[in-house]
Formats: sequence, structure tokens, C-alpha cells
Amino acid sequence: MSERSNERVFMVKTDVIIIGSGAAGMMCALQAGQRGRSVVLLDHSRKLAEKIRISGGGRCNFTNINTKPENFISCNPDFCRSALARYTPQDFIALLEKHNIGYHEKTLGQLFCDDGSGAVIDMLRSECEEVGVKRFMACEVEEIKYAPSDLTKESSDATFQVSTSREEFIANSLVIAAGGLSIPKIGASPFGYHVAEQFSVPITKLKPGLVPLTFTPNDWKPYADLTGVSLDVMVSFGKQTFRENMLLTHRGLSGPAILQISSYWQHGQSLHINLLPDTDMEMLLGEQKSSKKLLSNFLSQWFPKNFSEVWCAQFTQQVQIENKPLKQYNDKQRKQIAANLHDWKITPSGTAGYDKAEVTCGGIETRALSSKTMECKAVTGLYFIGEVVDVTGHLGGYNFQWAWASGFAAGQAI
Repeated sequence: MSERSNERVFMVKTDVIIIGSGAAGMMCALQAGQRGRSVVLLDHSRKLAEKIRISGGGRCNFTNINTKPENFISCNPDFCRSALARYTPQDFIALLEKHNIGYHEKTLGQLFCDDGSGAVIDMLRSECEEVGVKRFMACEVEEIKYAPSDLTKESSDATFQVSTSREEFIANSLVIAAGGLSIPKIGASPFGYHVAEQFSVPITKLKPGLVPLTFTPNDWKPYADLTGVSLDVMVSFGKQTFRENMLLTHRGLSGPAILQISSYWQHGQSLHINLLPDTDMEMLLGEQKSSKKLLSNFLSQWFPKNFSEVWCAQFTQQVQIENKPLKQYNDKQRKQIAANLHDWKITPSGTAGYDKAEVTCGGIETRALSSKTMECKAVTGLYFIGEVVDVTGHLGGYNFQWAWASGFAAGQAI
């Protein structure tokens, strides 16, 4: 909180106050503005929508054409259905086309902006300005006061008074679009959760999501020199499985497959990695009963040689089978080698944390909100949207689609 000036600040009356000028906040603002609502958009950052700016390597993976409720994680998995059905990827595409912004599809339905993330930010800014949204940047929120509706009076609207480092604002609707804890270097903060606590709105357990997984230095020492090695794998945890690339780093594992599974992984538990999802290694080894080729050299057909050598060294040490010519293995050993290649069990020690996480898993308990409007059931006029809510998408544009959809839902109601 910044120190208040001794001078009396100006009171700004408006219909709607939105705190957070990212993807969800701006979508909500422009929707409310199009309905004739007067809107004030507040943000503590000096820069507009930094998370949009850095997304997709600056290309903004703004949605995924395959979006469905199953692509989202929540303690209440059905909550996202209503909003996602009412604002689809095609709706956002139509908005881009209105502004003549080109886009292209990469793998797995991911859509990226041809002109970079700045074009998406400029589009949202333009839409907001067109409907008269007033934006206050580098504006620290210092206090929120709430006067519940009084049914005995002619007007039954609740009132929110928001004191900031700039002015004081008063409105009947307050929308929290302040994001989660991921990537604090661009301004992420626990502000949204603090507001929830102020109003006794429950919060589910929080953890970094879409984040690299790490290992203790001793456990990872054999693999630390393999930084940059990328493998096409199938990684599983519980009932969840993802088939994408896995990247070895100096501290552990990253890449799309690992980022995806990280949102499900639980501390202390093992991952199951199929290193050769398209092969039947037991059969292939059975065909090599006369081969003089070393196991590590044989595996170099599928893996970089340095990975084959390290993996074989660790595996053979673990099960006390030497890295030797293939013809010297018996059937039981061949079966054991194949089983470990198709189910490499590995236990991370933790994650790279919120600094490297793309999203925050968990958030505002969805059972406390209306799935149609995002309004808090117990506090009239209070809404939560975007990442701060307990709805987390898979990697590949899904989290932006949740931001657009939840922002639209609240913007149509406030």
C-alpha cells in the first residue's frame, strides 16, 4: 500500500470498478461499456496487460480452437461450462477479424497472432476506449469499503468505495480481475485473494501450474549436463496423460509435456514417462538376440547418444544389469529394459515456483460464485474473473479463453 496524501482526493462515481487490466479485466470492461455502463479500470502496474505481451514468446497464443471443459482443472469441474459455452474461440476470432488482425494455427489447435501480442493489447485498448472505459494505471488500491444493499430503501444496490493512490471511486459493482501469483516480476500479487479474505469468500489451495519440475542436485547430477535435450514422450500422473515434447534442464524437466502434467502432479509422488510411445521395445529387443551392439548404442537410434549413455548407466546401476551387447541379455532382462523405457518412474523434489509458472492452480472457490455471471453469491455486486478463480486451463491458449469467457460473463451482468 502506498502512503495517502494529506490532500482530499476526488471522489469518482461510476457504475463499475474493475481491478486488474489484463485479459479478463479488459474483456469485462469492454463488454460492460458496450451495454452502456460507465466503467473504471484500475491497475497497480504502469504497463498494460503484461501477461498478454509476453505470452507465446510475444506472439500471444490467444485461444485454442479445441477448447472444451475437459481442458480445465477445478475443484468444481462443471463450473466453467456456462461461460465457455457463451463466449467461444470463434467469438474472439471474430473480434480479431473486426480489427483485421491476422492469426495462424500451430500444433494442437493453438492460435497465435501474426502481428504479435501488441496487436491484441491495442485491440482491447481500442475497444475499451471506444465505449468510454476510464483507465487508471500505476494506481495502488489502498482500501475497499462495502455498504450492503438495504431492501427498505428505494435503491437496493450495494455500494463499493475503493480508495487508491490516485482518487477514490464509488460504484455498485466491483470486479476483481487481479490475476494469480504466477510471474511476480511482471506484477503478479496476492491482491485478489486478499479481497476474497476481506469478504470471507473461500479460496482453494494454491500452487504453481504449468511450471518446470525440479530435482535435488544429487538426484539430478547424472542428467544435469544434458541440458537442452528434447524428447517426444508420453508423461502420466494418475489418470492424466500428455503426449508432447519433454526438455531436460540443468535443474530438472520442462517442455510442454512436463508443464501440462505439473498442474496435476502432487509433491512427493512419481511421474511415469514413456520414453518410446511409438515402439514395442520388448519385441525389438527380442529381434536382437544375436546382436553385438551395446544397449546404449542400440537406443541411440531413438535418443541423442549422450542421453542413451546416461540413461543406460543409471538404469543398469539401479537394476544391476551391465550395459553390454544385446545378445548377452536374457528374456527376463530384455523385458525389464523394455518396461523401464516405457515406464520411467521419476520423482521430482518440487517445482520451479511461481517465478517460472505460467498460471496459478486453485483460487476463489467456484461454489461461492454464480457460474453464469461470476458474481459472489454472498456479496451482492462483487465479481471474480480470470486467473484468480479456481479454473486453470491446460497449456496452449486455454487460459486466455477462460479469461475472455469469464470476463464476458461478468461484463454481460454488471
